[in-house]
Amino acid sequence: MVLLSDPRVSNVPVLECGEPLVELAGGSGITLDPRERDEAGEYGRVRAGVLARLRSASERLPAGVGLLVIEGHRSLAEQARRFARYEDRLRLSGIADPVERRRRTSAFVSPVEVAPHCAGAAVDLTLIDADGVELDMGGPVNGHRTGDEHLCPLDAPGLSEAARSSRDLLAQCLRAEGFVNYPSEWWHWSYGDRYWALISGVRAALYGPI
Repeated sequence: MVLLSDPRVSNVPVLECGEPLVELAGGSGITLDPRERDEAGEYGRVRAGVLARLRSASERLPAGVGLLVIEGHRSLAEQARRFARYEDRLRLSGIADPVERRRRTSAFVSPVEVAPHCAGAAVDLTLIDADGVELDMGGPVNGHRTGDEHLCPLDAPGLSEAARSSRDLLAQCLRAEGFVNYPSEWWHWSYGDRYWALISGVRAALYGPI
């Protein structure tokens, strides 16, 4: 897989389209979960075009199933804090080489300069039923924090039939609206950022850091 630390990602130019950040209001099959907040207490904002695509994606889901968005836009300061924290965790685990440590960190936390969340282009999300209960996805959102790294990839082996079906359903509705997944994190999807442009074969990103 292409990691976010790969120079090919940072080499993608950005032609900023100027779309604003908008609030991820509930309704239309989208629910917000405040489990993640930045230092300003914000988590529920994305670019206007991303929100429009999320709403369309939610309409593709079966009756009684909706999207639960855990996090959207993330500040540059918060991104840097999370990157440093995970990198330090790897350093303490014995990974001494800084190049290798940066590469491994980027499997779960993007370098600030290319971070899709900082561009308002990414969402961390999962599926819920009509009662707001999360579907079985085979592993938790942000499983790298709980030692469940082996369950984090979208195509992780050994998943139950129910978990595989739920991940496939999430992928189908989002891909149909142009989102791309970061393969090491089943919950992370983006549109319009540098990683999206590289994977989609688009010449330039639509959204740069905000």
